[in-house]
Amino acid sequence: MARTIDQQIADAQAKLARLKTRQKASDTRRKIIVGAIVTTEALKDPKSSKWLASTLRKNATRDVDQKEIAGLLADLDAKAQSAGAGEV
Repeated sequence: MARTIDQQIADAQAKLARLKTRQKASDTRRKIIVGAIVTTEALKDPKSSKWLASTLRKNATRDVDQKEIAGLLADLDAKAQSAGAGEV
């Protein structure tokens, strides 16, 4: 039995929705991976720590985001200050 044009359109829309969901999940995974790598490396290097802390403060403008990264900012600031104490 042949499917109607409306059924074909509905199937195509459902497939598109599934593909968009997969694309969004992939994008989210990529951001998590990159964020983890950048954070880990920044916590090892005072110059990178200073840059990341500054970048986060500039771009994380919502209160909820600022609260979420407060602990990370403290760690980054501590590492950035270690350059002045002779650690590198």
